[in-house]
Amino acid sequence: MASSNQYHMVRTIVRRELRDASRDWRIIIPILLLTLGFPFLMNFTAQRLVGFATRYGATLVANQLIPFLLLVVGFFPTSFSLVIALETFVGEKERKSLEPLLATPLTNRQLYLGKMVAALVPPLLASYLGMGFYLLGLRLTVGWVPTPTLLLQTLLLTTLQGVIMVAAAVVMSSQTTSIRGANLLASFIIVPMALLIQGEAAALFWGQYAGLWWLIVGLALTAVTLIRMGVHIFNREELLGRDIDHIRLGWMWRQFWDGFTGRKNGRFPTPLAWYRQTLSLLPALRSSALAVALVIVGGLALGGYLGQQYALPPDLQARFVAAGDLSQVPLLAPDTSFAWAWTNNLRLILLQMLLGVFTLGVLGLLAFAVPWVMLGYWLMQVWLAGGSVGTAVFSLSPHGTVELIAFLIAGAAALRSHLIFIAPLHQQTISERFLTAVATFFRLLLGVVLPLLWSAAFIEISI
Repeated sequence: MASSNQYHMVRTIVRRELRDASRDWRIIIPILLLTLGFPFLMNFTAQRLVGFATRYGATLVANQLIPFLLLVVGFFPTSFSLVIALETFVGEKERKSLEPLLATPLTNRQLYLGKMVAALVPPLLASYLGMGFYLLGLRLTVGWVPTPTLLLQTLLLTTLQGVIMVAAAVVMSSQTTSIRGANLLASFIIVPMALLIQGEAAALFWGQYAGLWWLIVGLALTAVTLIRMGVHIFNREELLGRDIDHIRLGWMWRQFWDGFTGRKNGRFPTPLAWYRQTLSLLPALRSSALAVALVIVGGLALGGYLGQQYALPPDLQARFVAAGDLSQVPLLAPDTSFAWAWTNNLRLILLQMLLGVFTLGVLGLLAFAVPWVMLGYWLMQVWLAGGSVGTAVFSLSPHGTVELIAFLIAGAAALRSHLIFIAPLHQQTISERFLTAVATFFRLLLGVVLPLLWSAAFIEISI
C-alpha cells in the first residue's frame, strides 16, 4: 500500500510538470519545429550521400553512414530539450514557485523522481518522433529500412543517452543556485555525449554491431548510477537555504587538513597515534577492495583473451619465454631503475584517482586495469610458446605480491572517494564527504601505500 501511494505521488508530480510545460508555447513550438524539421534535413543529406556513393561505387560506405544519421536525429532533440531538465529545480526557485511544492508532504525521493520523469518525457518523445519521420523519409526516398537488431540498438542507445543527459541535468539543477550556472554546467553533459556519438559512429561505420551491446550495458549502468546519485544527494532544506555558491578555499583546506592529520579540537595526534589511526581506516575499505580485486581478475582474463586472439610471432614469443620476467621485454619495461619502478606505480595510482573523480570511478578503474591486461597478455604469450606460466608468475611474485597489496589499498581508497557522490549523505554535504574521503586516500597513500611501493621496488631491482 505504501509503495502504491509512493508511485501515485510520483505520477501526480509528473502530471503537474507536464501540464505546466505543455502550456508554455515558447517550449513546445520550438521543440516541435526542430524535431520535425531536422529529420527532413538528415533525409536530404542521406539522399545526397547515397547518390554520391552510388556514382563512385561506394554504396557500402553510404549504407554504413545512414544509421549514424539516425543516431544524430535521436540525439538532437534531447540536446536542445535539455533546458527543461536544467531548470527543473533552480528554475522554479528563481520564479518563486518552488517553496509551495517543497512544503507538501512529498518525500525527497518522490519529489525528485517525479521531477526527473517529467523532464525526461518531452526529450524522449521528441527523439522518437524525429527518428520516426527520418525512417519514413528514408523508406520513401531511398528505400532503406533498418534491420530489427539495428533498430532496437538505436532505440536503446537513444533512450539511455536521453536518460543519462536528463538525470545529470536534474542533478545539476538541484545543486546550483541559478539557471545561468546550470546552463554553463550543461557543457559537461553535451560534450561527453557528443564524443560518445562519435564513438558510436565509428562502431556503425565498421559494422561492429556486437560491440554496441556492451555500450548499451555500460550506458544502462551509468543511467542507474546517476539516478541513484540524484536521489541520495537531493535535500529540499539545503535547496531552499542555499542562495549563492561561494568558493571557500580556506574551509576546504581545513576540511582536508583535519582529515589528513587527524586533528581534533585543534590538537594533532602523535606520529604513532596518527599511524594507528591510519591503519584503522583499512577495514572500511573491504567492499571497495573487493571491487578492485574483481577489476584485477577481469583485466588478467581480458589480457589472456587478447593474447590468444592476437598472438605474437613465434620469435617474439620465444623472447618472452627466454626472459622469464618483464625486464627483458622493452615494450613493457623500458627502464629498470629504482626510481622508475616505484614512480611508475605511483603515476598509475594518481591517474586512477584523477580520472575517477569526473566519471564516478569508471575511467579510474579502466586505467587501473591496463597493467593487468598487459600482464595477462604476457602470460598468455608465455603459455602459447610452451613456457611455464607458473615459473613466470613465480618470477613476479616476490615484488608483485607487495605491489598487489599496495594497489588494492590505493585502488579501494580512490574508489571509495569516487562513490561518495552516489552514497547517502548522512547529515553531511557532498563537499564535506568528498574532502574527507580524499584526505583518507592521501593519508593511506603516504602512510601505507608508498612504503609498500618502495619495498616492492627495492625487491624488484635489488633482489
